[in-house]
Amino acid sequence: QSWEEKAELALTKGREDLAKGALVEKAKLAEAAAALQAELEDLDALLRQGEADIAKLESKLREAKAKQQALTARHDTAGSRLKVRRTLYDGRVEDAFQRFEQVEKKLDEAEGAVEAYDLSGGGKTLAEEISELAAESVIEDELAALKAKVKKSKKSGAADKG
Repeated sequence: QSWEEKAELALTKGREDLAKGALVEKAKLAEAAAALQAELEDLDALLRQGEADIAKLESKLREAKAKQQALTARHDTAGSRLKVRRTLYDGRVEDAFQRFEQVEKKLDEAEGAVEAYDLSGGGKTLAEEISELAAESVIEDELAALKAKVKKSKKSGAADKG
């Protein structure tokens, strides 16, 4: 039975005081129900806010995982590229040093042969003598040109004074 029904029963029996008490209880229950309804609505709002916050956090977590995967991929790619480059350049450097050593060895052999010829022959080679003649010829030509220039400048200087 509801409190309203109880109040009606009390009135029919001539007990107005009991009817009044039943109506007071009904009002208390209505007030408590309204308070519970308000609290329920507040809890629903909090629950919706919590769900929205969870969705935001899950989204940020997905973004962070995607960023981590991208960074891991970049790291792996950079490591692979570095390894390839090291392998490639290490081989090139070693090859270059080997070629340099071979050239140096050939030069040492050639210089040794030249020294051997110098010790055995004691004189200049034909190529050296021809080179010296060519150098002397160039120097003599330059000297003649310089003399002509000086002579010409003396003549023009004398003509300017006269």
